[in-house]
Amino acid sequence: MRIERARMDDSDRLADLWVDLAAGQRAHGSSLRAEENRAVARDAVARHIVTGGLLVGRDEDGIQGFVMFAPETGSYEQDVERGVIRNLYVRPADRGNGLGGLLLAAAEEELAAEGADVASLEAMADNEDARQFYERAGYEEHRVELEKPLGAGENDTDSREGE
Repeated sequence: MRIERARMDDSDRLADLWVDLAAGQRAHGSSLRAEENRAVARDAVARHIVTGGLLVGRDEDGIQGFVMFAPETGSYEQDVERGVIRNLYVRPADRGNGLGGLLLAAAEEELAAEGADVASLEAMADNEDARQFYERAGYEEHRVELEKPLGAGENDTDSREGE
Protein backbone atom coordinates (compact mmCIF):
# COMPACT_ATOMS: atom_id res chain seq x y z
CA MET A 1 0.00 0.00 0.00
CA ARG A 2 1.33 3.41 -0.90
CA ILE A 3 -0.02 6.90 -0.26
CA GLU A 4 0.28 9.15 -3.29
CA ARG A 5 -1.30 12.12 -4.99
CA ALA A 6 -4.40 11.34 -6.99
CA ARG A 7 -4.18 11.60 -10.77
CA MET A 8 -6.81 13.02 -13.09
CA ASP A 9 -7.45 9.53 -14.52
CA ASP A 10 -8.54 8.53 -10.97
CA SER A 11 -11.49 10.95 -11.07
CA ASP A 12 -14.23 8.48 -11.98
CA ARG A 13 -13.08 5.89 -9.42
CA LEU A 14 -12.80 8.58 -6.74
CA ALA A 15 -16.30 9.82 -7.57
CA ASP A 16 -17.52 6.22 -7.10
CA LEU A 17 -15.83 6.07 -3.68
CA TRP A 18 -17.26 9.48 -2.74
CA VAL A 19 -20.75 8.19 -3.58
CA ASP A 20 -20.06 5.16 -1.34
CA LEU A 21 -18.97 7.52 1.46
CA ALA A 22 -22.08 9.70 1.11
CA ALA A 23 -24.38 6.66 0.94
CA GLY A 24 -22.84 5.24 4.11
CA GLN A 25 -23.27 8.52 5.96
CA ARG A 26 -27.04 8.36 5.38
CA ALA A 27 -27.15 5.67 8.09
CA HIS A 28 -25.76 8.27 10.50
CA GLY A 29 -28.28 11.02 9.73
CA SER A 30 -26.70 12.75 6.73
CA SER A 31 -29.20 14.39 4.40
CA LEU A 32 -26.67 14.46 1.57
CA ARG A 33 -27.88 12.46 -1.41
CA ALA A 34 -25.20 10.16 -2.73
CA GLU A 35 -25.81 9.22 -6.38
CA GLU A 36 -27.58 12.50 -7.14
CA ASN A 37 -24.35 14.36 -6.27
CA ARG A 38 -21.96 12.24 -8.34
CA ALA A 39 -21.27 15.04 -10.89
CA VAL A 40 -20.67 17.62 -8.15
CA ALA A 41 -18.40 15.17 -6.34
CA ARG A 42 -16.45 14.46 -9.52
CA ASP A 43 -15.92 18.20 -9.99
CA ALA A 44 -14.73 18.56 -6.39
CA VAL A 45 -12.39 15.60 -6.89
CA ALA A 46 -10.93 17.23 -10.02
CA ARG A 47 -10.41 20.56 -8.22
CA HIS A 48 -8.65 18.84 -5.34
CA ILE A 49 -6.45 16.86 -7.74
CA VAL A 50 -5.40 20.06 -9.52
CA THR A 51 -4.61 21.86 -6.24
CA GLY A 52 -2.78 18.86 -4.75
CA GLY A 53 -5.35 18.34 -1.99
CA LEU A 54 -6.29 14.74 -2.72
CA LEU A 55 -4.26 11.72 -1.66
CA VAL A 56 -5.09 8.08 -2.28
CA GLY A 57 -4.12 4.76 -0.77
CA ARG A 58 -3.28 2.53 -3.69
CA ASP A 59 -2.04 -1.02 -4.17
CA GLU A 60 -1.93 -3.42 -7.12
CA ASP A 61 -5.73 -3.72 -7.00
CA GLY A 62 -6.32 0.03 -7.26
CA ILE A 63 -7.53 2.71 -4.88
CA GLN A 64 -8.59 1.53 -1.41
CA GLY A 65 -9.24 4.95 0.11
CA PHE A 66 -8.75 8.69 -0.20
CA VAL A 67 -8.53 11.94 1.72
CA MET A 68 -9.49 15.41 0.44
CA PHE A 69 -8.14 18.49 2.20
CA ALA A 70 -7.38 22.17 1.71
CA PRO A 71 -6.36 25.26 3.61
CA GLU A 72 -9.37 27.05 5.10
CA THR A 73 -10.35 30.11 3.12
CA GLY A 74 -12.38 33.04 4.25
CA SER A 75 -12.24 36.74 4.85
CA TYR A 76 -12.16 36.75 8.67
CA GLU A 77 -8.82 37.34 10.37
CA GLN A 78 -8.02 34.48 12.77
CA ASP A 79 -5.18 33.77 15.16
CA VAL A 80 -4.49 30.35 13.58
CA GLU A 81 -4.13 29.07 10.07
CA ARG A 82 -6.52 26.14 9.70
CA GLY A 83 -6.43 23.26 7.28
CA VAL A 84 -9.65 21.37 6.63
CA ILE A 85 -9.96 17.64 6.07
CA ARG A 86 -13.03 17.52 3.84
CA ASN A 87 -13.47 13.80 3.24
CA LEU A 88 -11.68 10.68 4.41
CA TYR A 89 -12.86 7.31 3.18
CA VAL A 90 -11.54 3.77 3.23
CA ARG A 91 -13.47 0.99 1.54
CA PRO A 92 -15.15 -1.24 4.14
CA ALA A 93 -13.13 -4.29 3.00
CA ASP A 94 -9.89 -2.36 3.65
CA ARG A 95 -10.73 -0.91 7.07
CA GLY A 96 -8.74 -1.92 10.11
CA ASN A 97 -5.41 -2.17 8.28
CA GLY A 98 -4.16 1.32 9.20
CA LEU A 99 -4.89 2.97 5.87
CA GLY A 100 -7.21 5.60 7.38
CA GLY A 101 -4.50 6.65 9.83
CA LEU A 102 -1.90 6.83 7.06
CA LEU A 103 -4.17 8.97 4.87
CA LEU A 104 -5.02 11.28 7.78
CA ALA A 105 -1.37 11.70 8.80
CA ALA A 106 -0.33 12.39 5.19
CA ALA A 107 -3.03 15.07 4.81
CA GLU A 108 -1.95 16.65 8.11
CA GLU A 109 1.67 16.74 6.92
CA GLU A 110 0.64 18.38 3.64
CA LEU A 111 -1.48 20.98 5.46
CA ALA A 112 1.34 21.75 7.91
CA ALA A 113 3.74 22.18 5.00
CA GLU A 114 1.28 24.70 3.52
CA GLY A 115 1.35 26.70 6.76
CA ALA A 116 -1.62 25.32 8.70
CA ASP A 117 -1.33 25.46 12.50
CA VAL A 118 -4.33 23.20 13.12
CA ALA A 119 -6.45 20.74 11.15
CA SER A 120 -10.20 20.50 11.49
CA LEU A 121 -12.75 18.02 10.21
CA GLU A 122 -16.36 17.02 10.67
CA ALA A 123 -17.93 13.70 11.57
CA MET A 124 -21.58 12.81 11.88
CA ALA A 125 -22.59 12.97 15.56
CA ASP A 126 -24.12 9.49 15.28
CA ASN A 127 -21.02 7.91 13.70
CA GLU A 128 -19.28 6.55 16.79
CA ASP A 129 -16.65 4.60 14.81
CA ALA A 130 -15.52 7.73 12.96
CA ARG A 131 -15.55 9.87 16.10
CA GLN A 132 -13.47 7.33 18.01
CA PHE A 133 -11.02 7.06 15.09
CA TYR A 134 -10.51 10.84 15.07
CA GLU A 135 -10.24 11.03 18.86
CA ARG A 136 -7.51 8.35 18.80
CA ALA A 137 -5.72 10.53 16.23
CA GLY A 138 -5.79 13.46 18.68
CA TYR A 139 -8.83 15.39 17.47
CA GLU A 140 -11.06 17.08 20.06
CA GLU A 141 -14.42 18.76 19.78
CA HIS A 142 -14.03 22.37 18.73
CA ARG A 143 -17.45 23.39 17.52
CA VAL A 144 -20.78 21.61 17.79
CA GLU A 145 -23.39 21.94 15.06
CA LEU A 146 -27.01 21.72 16.15
CA GLU A 147 -29.95 20.93 13.89
CA LYS A 148 -33.71 21.13 14.26
CA PRO A 149 -36.43 20.09 11.82
CA LEU A 150 -38.76 22.95 10.86
CA GLY A 151 -42.37 22.91 9.82
CA ALA A 152 -45.55 21.39 11.21
CA GLY A 153 -44.97 18.45 13.48
CA GLU A 154 -44.91 17.15 17.02
CA ASN A 155 -41.33 18.30 17.68
CA ASP A 156 -41.97 21.97 16.98
CA THR A 157 -41.93 24.41 19.84
CA ASP A 158 -44.67 27.02 19.72
CA SER A 159 -42.87 30.25 20.56
CA ARG A 160 -46.18 31.88 21.48
CA GLU A 161 -46.91 29.51 24.38
CA GLY A 162 -47.42 31.44 27.56
CA GLU A 163 -48.37 34.69 25.83
